[in-house]
Amino acid sequence: MTALALSVLAVGSGGAARELTWLPWFVLALVVMADYVLSLRRPRAIEIDAPAEIFVGETAKVRFDLQRVPDDLRAKLDWPDGLSGAREFAFVPLGEDAAAAVIECRAVRRGVWRFEHLWLCWSSRLKLLEFVPRLKLGAEIRVVPNIRLVQSGQITTTVMSTLYGVKENRAIGEGSEFQQLRDFVPGMDIKTIDWKRSARRRSLVAKELRAERNHHVIVALDNGYLMREEIGGLPKIDHAVTAALATAWAASIGGDLVGHYSYDVRPSTFSAPAPGRTAFARLRSWTAELDYVSRETNHTLALTELNARTPKRSLIIIFTDFVDTTSAELLVENIGILAKRHLLIFVAIRDPDLEKLVETAPDDIDGAAALVAANQAINERRMVFERLSRMGVTIVDAKPDAITSRLISAYLEIKARELI
Repeated sequence: MTALALSVLAVGSGGAARELTWLPWFVLALVVMADYVLSLRRPRAIEIDAPAEIFVGETAKVRFDLQRVPDDLRAKLDWPDGLSGAREFAFVPLGEDAAAAVIECRAVRRGVWRFEHLWLCWSSRLKLLEFVPRLKLGAEIRVVPNIRLVQSGQITTTVMSTLYGVKENRAIGEGSEFQQLRDFVPGMDIKTIDWKRSARRRSLVAKELRAERNHHVIVALDNGYLMREEIGGLPKIDHAVTAALATAWAASIGGDLVGHYSYDVRPSTFSAPAPGRTAFARLRSWTAELDYVSRETNHTLALTELNARTPKRSLIIIFTDFVDTTSAELLVENIGILAKRHLLIFVAIRDPDLEKLVETAPDDIDGAAALVAANQAINERRMVFERLSRMGVTIVDAKPDAITSRLISAYLEIKARELI
């Protein structure tokens, strides 16, 4: 601006001064070149310290280290789709010619995500120029299903204490699977006497029974477009995967066989029930590669196929969603057919924002309309759940942070009551 003002002044004054209109620009060019030479200090290759894996929905720290850094260094990061965090951040000097930045990285989608580029920005010594180089990163972070509860041992402790602790002792003599024979003593239930063996031994012998194990548990995941809706910062399918893995681990600890099934517009993947931790490892690997799709779910085809693939009575845990009673009609009809042979748990993830909207008084006419629509949606969901309950289906309808504990509790109750 100063050079422009001097040039205008020289032109306006006329005479010999008009011939010197180029001088301010020449001086400005010299100053800019000097500022460029004094400020040119390109940082060296950047080093990234990031975890190899992050559980979906959790946050981790990512550290960037640079050498030969100028003063007042700022950065802008191109985040991949599956990760989120601060888009712009500043580097903190660590000492002579070194600086670092630590930012929080939240995993929002499963998959392998790659950091491609980092944009740096700093001003020159005289503040005449601004340098904006781009550095290539090439770092990768794998976002995997959340098994934090499994790793912590909380599920193992709960299942072991429930199935092999006090409740197991009470279940002896009340189960359906033969455990052992023992001498009948006063105080035992007379119905437990094995009269044929007692006649052979000429003394009273009682059967000791226990709860049956090795049941088939199948986790069925609806991967249609409705499960891509975000609740609590994550798609519903990721909340479902977390709960499914936790329940599969509980079932494997409880001695049951675990299988999995996924579907959207057509059946996608089916794995027959298998015992122990092998089934859990297979389920974890499968869910890590489960894609996010935008196709509508065909419940008729999917549940008919599942019914044909599971001839033995099983506990089937269905993770799905619906919009209203009309869209849920085919879903309810096919679940009713499936419930005639199998024991079903229907898992629905409740939207906390929708409930919060109902509990908040509206401020205007638009708020009142939203309140009415939300209340109608909640009532229609309740009607669908009531219909399923009358069919004998166990309903687990909870918020994302409570869905896992509610589902494991439902599974343990079914085990304790020997409903399978």
